[in-house]
Amino acid sequence: VFEKRADVVVATSPQFFAAVGGWLLSLFHRAPFVFELGDLWPASIVAVGAMRQSPIISLIEKLELFLYRRSAAVVALTNSFKENLILRNIAGSKIAVIKNGVDLPKYSPRARDRKLERDWGVEGKFTIGYVGTHGMAHNLNNVLDAASKLREIPKINFVFVGAGAERAQLAKEIDYRVLENVKLISNQPKHLMPSVWSVCDVALVHLRKSKVFEGVIPSKIFEAMAMGIPILLASPEGEASNIIVNERVGLHVIAEDPEALANSVKRLYFEKNLYERLATQCPIVAKKYSREFQSYHMIKALELVVNGRGNEVANIDFTESLRVE
Repeated sequence: VFEKRADVVVATSPQFFAAVGGWLLSLFHRAPFVFELGDLWPASIVAVGAMRQSPIISLIEKLELFLYRRSAAVVALTNSFKENLILRNIAGSKIAVIKNGVDLPKYSPRARDRKLERDWGVEGKFTIGYVGTHGMAHNLNNVLDAASKLREIPKINFVFVGAGAERAQLAKEIDYRVLENVKLISNQPKHLMPSVWSVCDVALVHLRKSKVFEGVIPSKIFEAMAMGIPILLASPEGEASNIIVNERVGLHVIAEDPEALANSVKRLYFEKNLYERLATQCPIVAKKYSREFQSYHMIKALELVVNGRGNEVANIDFTESLRVE
């Protein structure tokens, strides 16, 4: 409020009420408002069972649509999000799709961090790494089911790095089942993520079975890709699986099928040629999803909004070559 008048106000969701605050601030500054859509909220919290459909949810949905309509432009992280908004009568011409990306100078293939390997007890192991939130959207009990099926291969280990609402329950379940091939590691600072990824042979990305998650593209996909780590995605078929399969950077299995998940881990472990092909392809494809590319098109969208042409952001030429000094 006390900053000088802005040319444009951008707010992101989640968290949804940050977007509300951004819109109010845009009124105060008499500046155009851009809604960066990172998640369909409140649909996503209903999908994970955190809340049920109710009059309160209906009211929030009305507020959500109000913000989309009042925005000068919407920047959506996936094509599915844009399609959802168009079906709800938001003009497609003012919705740009700018997918997530990775900071390539920070994330690139590197030698394993031997100290972390020793500290975590995964030296000489084929490590499946789940890095991120242990939440209701991820149904990580399914991973424990898969790990249980892989006990007979002592070289294969799972490492869960992070925190979240389901972490305590997962810890109890690991102890109860005596899953010695699963290790829980506490949340790590962001600057250590390249080292964390370096001890992983496979990046596990896991989402629960819900139509809402068909349009989600977890950003950790791009970090792992840039590190040259093949991705094992367990999710509904959708935008994320299309990237993994079409770009040939990993394997995809349908969400909540522990047998399929375990079998895919075995493929990555035993089929060395397959693993090497995927690992080689990953950093090549990651260049298409760089933060530089992402920021370039975000700037283009904001320039259009500032010039009163927010209804043209959908027409940005994404094939235009990126020139970074």
